[in-house]
Amino acid sequence: MNKDLPGWVDFGLLPLLNLLTAFLVAGIVVLAIGENPLEAVRHILYGAFGYGNGVGYTLFYTTNFIFTGLAVAVAFHASQFNIGGEGQAYLGGLGVGLACLMLDQYLPWWGILPVAILLGASFGAIWGAIPGILYAKRGAHVVITTIMFNFISFSLMNYLINEYLKMPGNASVQSRTFEQSAWMPKLTWLEGVMPGISTSPANLSFVIALIACVFVYILIWRTKFGYEVRVYGASPSAARYAGISTTRVVVLTMAISGGLAGLMGLNPVMGDQTRIFLDIPQQAGFVGIAVALMGRSHPLWIVFAALLFGTLYQGGAELAFEMPSITRDMVVVIQGLVILFAGAMEFMFRPWVARAFSMREQENG
Repeated sequence: MNKDLPGWVDFGLLPLLNLLTAFLVAGIVVLAIGENPLEAVRHILYGAFGYGNGVGYTLFYTTNFIFTGLAVAVAFHASQFNIGGEGQAYLGGLGVGLACLMLDQYLPWWGILPVAILLGASFGAIWGAIPGILYAKRGAHVVITTIMFNFISFSLMNYLINEYLKMPGNASVQSRTFEQSAWMPKLTWLEGVMPGISTSPANLSFVIALIACVFVYILIWRTKFGYEVRVYGASPSAARYAGISTTRVVVLTMAISGGLAGLMGLNPVMGDQTRIFLDIPQQAGFVGIAVALMGRSHPLWIVFAALLFGTLYQGGAELAFEMPSITRDMVVVIQGLVILFAGAMEFMFRPWVARAFSMREQENG
């Protein structure tokens, strides 16, 4: 991050330029297939915010992306590129589901929720800590280990569900449905403001995701450990010289990152499907990378970046329905363009903007 640039440029102008460029290219693609880009934008915004059920789905997707975006961001602060959010969310969803299966006949949802949070975060943390240990002790690259753990987690989930959790005679790879006492409450308190939102899968996990944002902010910017994480991320050699245990920083950071990704399992497992099933993350682990990049690894901006991708996911479904010539695959292309410019080409405009500000300072000086 270029320290010479003002905060409003680094956190506001640059992401906005990347986003506008992505939408411009997407508009050209839509125009090339003979459709009106402005009409497409109208359908996306209406699908995401035009009615209560659509808003609920937008918040549902946003919740997933907040958790995985925070997971990637925490690792970023320690210069660790955790792309294992998919696998950590798988294991977190397993922990959440096991809590519900064990307790749904004995406790109400509010009694089960703390256990589900504990198991979901713990399972994800263990799955994240292992690559951290391999890096700190053996030098195994976190990118390689975390992406391989994604494949391992899918196979592990498939085995556990088929061998131990699946109901006899059920062809679907899923556990039994939880008793209704274990279902996460929907956002019914918003029904008066947005009629129809209670029919969507949006649930209390959204509030928990916002609490997680506060937790990450306090952890990174208001604690001694967070200071050690930022020092290590800026310069590992300086951290070692200062007496900071780099092994502890890497392992704990990856564990916290995995725990946050694991908490994503609350949303689809306890809040929507109310069972353990395959494909719990639904690609949210990978989208979290773009969310963290666009949000500059800051919890506040991660919320807005997650909302953007939630809008694209829900609004894209509306777009594919209202404009049949724009297929679901084309919607994925539009989403991919945003990820491309927010992630892989995140520094595209930075040299130009930095040069412009440098010239401005010279003129004023």
